[in-house]
Amino acid sequence: MKSMKTMILAGGLAAVLAVTAAFADLRHEKTIKDLQTAQDSKGFAVVELFTSEGCSSCPPADELMEKIQEDNKNRQIYILAFHVDYWDHQGWKDRFSDHEFSNRQRQYADWLNVRTVYTPQVVVNGRSEHVGSDQRPVLQAISAGLSQGPAGTLALTASIARNQLQVNYEGAGQEKNTELVLALVQRAAASRVKAGENSGRSLSHVQIVRRVLRVPLDAGNKKDVSMRLPAGFDAAGWELIGFVQHTDDGHISNAGRTGFDAGK
Repeated sequence: MKSMKTMILAGGLAAVLAVTAAFADLRHEKTIKDLQTAQDSKGFAVVELFTSEGCSSCPPADELMEKIQEDNKNRQIYILAFHVDYWDHQGWKDRFSDHEFSNRQRQYADWLNVRTVYTPQVVVNGRSEHVGSDQRPVLQAISAGLSQGPAGTLALTASIARNQLQVNYEGAGQEKNTELVLALVQRAAASRVKAGENSGRSLSHVQIVRRVLRVPLDAGNKKDVSMRLPAGFDAAGWELIGFVQHTDDGHISNAGRTGFDAGK
């Protein structure tokens, strides 16, 4: 039988080792600045935030996305804020909300075996879901995505002509059971909320999804599609993000983005 003194010494050593390991983990943990400035990313991270101006728990998640997006030089991080509509009955209608975005979140609940939808929720590369305001696991998931190479390549170009966005894509359609998801994104906006759980608050948002087009993919390597532009569109403050998604499990295998060329 070990003596009490030996047990105390062993316990103290274990505690020291645990603290040392914890600090080692922190040294290797990716920070927002690490992710923003990484120039050697092998992969990509499609970060989908499901949020609402009517949800009092959502502003911290919106702020986290804004911190990641701010000064972001890593073009392999693709933030997409989907404003769901099931909070709109609480007294404030989110002007960015869309029932299609709520349906997208419900599809993720099926893909990821989540019992119910909730806000704020973050889904990374269609593979993992996290509480949107919980910084550490969100950053870990983004870091994991950036460390894994994409399947194939995806190149996007877009031009504006007669209130339509003409999109050309190359490199998609190499895998079975996939679709190209095109998201038209407004980079920044703010709202003064006058009712509901966030009544009296001024909320700022980044990377707001304003329109989505899903394109079934086949063996073709180069295709063109068109997307109707929403009211208030401004080429200077918007971008197009596209990604290839498996329709059987939701996993995202590649992503790309583009600005807009002037059309006729």
